[in-house]
Amino acid sequence: MVKKVIAKFEIEYLQILKHNGRYYPKLMPKLPNDDIKKMYELMLFSRKLDEKMLALQREGRIGTFAPCSGQEASTVGSAYAMQDQDWMFPSFREMPASITRGLPPESFLLYYGGDERGNQIIPGVNSFPVSVPVGTQTLHGVGFSYALKFKKKNAASVVYFGDGATSEGDTHEALNFAGVFNLPVVFICQNNQYAISIRREKQTKAETLAQKAIAYGFKGIQVDGNDIFAVYRATKEALERARNNQGPTLIECVTYRLLDHTTADDASKYRSKKEVSFWRKRDPLIRLKIFMLRKKIVNKEYFENTEKVMIDRVESAVAKAEAYPNPNIEDIFKYMYAETPWFLKEQLEELRESMKNEK
Repeated sequence: MVKKVIAKFEIEYLQILKHNGRYYPKLMPKLPNDDIKKMYELMLFSRKLDEKMLALQREGRIGTFAPCSGQEASTVGSAYAMQDQDWMFPSFREMPASITRGLPPESFLLYYGGDERGNQIIPGVNSFPVSVPVGTQTLHGVGFSYALKFKKKNAASVVYFGDGATSEGDTHEALNFAGVFNLPVVFICQNNQYAISIRREKQTKAETLAQKAIAYGFKGIQVDGNDIFAVYRATKEALERARNNQGPTLIECVTYRLLDHTTADDASKYRSKKEVSFWRKRDPLIRLKIFMLRKKIVNKEYFENTEKVMIDRVESAVAKAEAYPNPNIEDIFKYMYAETPWFLKEQLEELRESMKNEK
């Protein structure tokens, strides 16, 4: 016998704030003006810190890092929707989200300067450290969400990854496990159009990345990732469902990285100036700025003054990071496990012996 199993689906696309600053009033989330200003300031601070880190890297004061300019709405908007009890699992391009959650900016300067102390999460901030291997943090976040459900906590995990991670087996295992066990987890896919130099169209024949959620039995939605209000609303609704035992959500944020993949990359080799120019006109900071002026939330002086304040804060963070005393090299063995396993103890002893021989 041969029969057809017909599966029909649609993927919702959410945009609230257009790139020209106009918006759809019925879709606008209820946000006080102070929150809108705070969102803008978090995005602007992240942009200024990103620019400073690029200069520091070129001067040899920090190592290679992944710039986040252009993707601030996807990260700040989603992190702003989280509650204190929720947990965040970042990859390597979520600095704005981590700052929104309360991590001090000097942590990133230390981390990318090769100082392990920058990877320590301060008490009270529910976030895991930066994960560099592509896609592995999806499994960590799902495992943690399983524990949240098992312990009946009123909380959810938010897991970040890029479009490139959807080509990794780890991510599909995480999505499948989350669907099977109906876990309280929100997946935020930052679709910045490229997995390093590979265009999204060459990674998958699927029309959207959001539709991959359907295969695993839960909701997928695509949002304008440069629209902070759309990202905020979609994440807030997804988190509410997750905390109410209504399962996971995959949110595809359609965005664009304005700079290179990392400071070791040259994006001009595979992206045209015309393409980058197109996306610069859709810069999430410019979009929100136009909206705030049109709604008379602030005046032009606010933006001038705020930019000066953010630059000062960035310089202060750099000064704090560079004033740290020299680290103890043994720290690299201390923070992975609650109890140091035998093989790390052996390596630590080998290190101590080698350091004795050098003296």
